[in-house]
Amino acid sequence: MDLSFFPRGALIGFTVAIGVGPISLLAIRRTLDHGRVYGLASGLGVAAADATYGAIAAFGLTAVTAVLVGARSALALVGGLFLLWLGARTILAAPPQREAAVRERPGLAGAAASIYGLTMTNPTTILSFAAIFAGFGLAGGSIAEAVLLTGGVFLGSMAWWIVLTSVTAAFRARVTPTVLRWLTRVSGVAL
Repeated sequence: MDLSFFPRGALIGFTVAIGVGPISLLAIRRTLDHGRVYGLASGLGVAAADATYGAIAAFGLTAVTAVLVGARSALALVGGLFLLWLGARTILAAPPQREAAVRERPGLAGAAASIYGLTMTNPTTILSFAAIFAGFGLAGGSIAEAVLLTGGVFLGSMAWWIVLTSVTAAFRARVTPTVLRWLTRVSGVAL
């Protein structure tokens, strides 16, 4: 068993997670609106989705991969419609008052589950993991190495979300209501 699969998986998980897109903007907005813990719960959902797709690629579950890639259009449509709805809702919503937002935030499990589901609507992520694993010679290993690789992907992705939510939370107190309103609009348009 090659123990280097774990740190290599962590590096891959961090690298895949670091890409800024709609999910990152959603996590940033959630951190600004509801605080670091809520943003971190959202990051946990993304890291779990990354690990799920990483596991599918690491374990070589070609049948599952084929189903997900075959359902790519339907999953993209569902995910796209949800992003449109979320974007419109974000643009139209007034930024919450910070104190009220912390008290009235939705549950942490809901934050993780909702963003996990949204992240899983992008089945091309599995192709990314499969290509990266193959490119680094990580494909076709033992079950133990696949477990190490998957755990590494989760840890690496989670490390990124810890960094992102920590930095966002550090600037949260400096964000004025006007800036927060513009950030809300920009993230709504981006979503």
